Amino acid sequence: MTAELSLSAGQLIVRVCFFLVAAIAISGGALQFFLGQPDTSPRLDNVHRFMAGVYFSTGVISLWAAITIRQQGFLIYLLALGVFLAGCGRLLSMSKVGLPKPAWVWLGYLVPELLIPIVIVVAHSASL
Repeated sequence: MTAELSLSAGQLIVRVCFFLVAAIAISGGALQFFLGQPDTSPRLDNVHRFMAGVYFSTGVISLWAAITIRQQGFLIYLLALGVFLAGCGRLLSMSKVGLPKPAWVWLGYLVPELLIPIVIVVAHSASL
């Protein structure tokens, strides 16, 4: 039996979720690292690129967690918490300074950031 067939349903769901998180964070982190924060102060651009590096590295860690899902325990919950808190930060920003335009794009980011961590936690808990 291959390694892929030996994954539980919960592990497979968590793996797929983390591959998705990894793809988003690696591509988004690399893009933001390259683009920076246009039309802003050096201070904000510096913070933006720093956070892009954190975003990128979270994608690499998520990729590693997805690949090695059978060996992971509490790390899964910590990564899910990080994604959820990122979504909470986006939600707080929207409540304080408004919804950026086009609204559907930003809501399209927000919804998975709040839902995927819940799916990960439930699926990982069920696979233990």
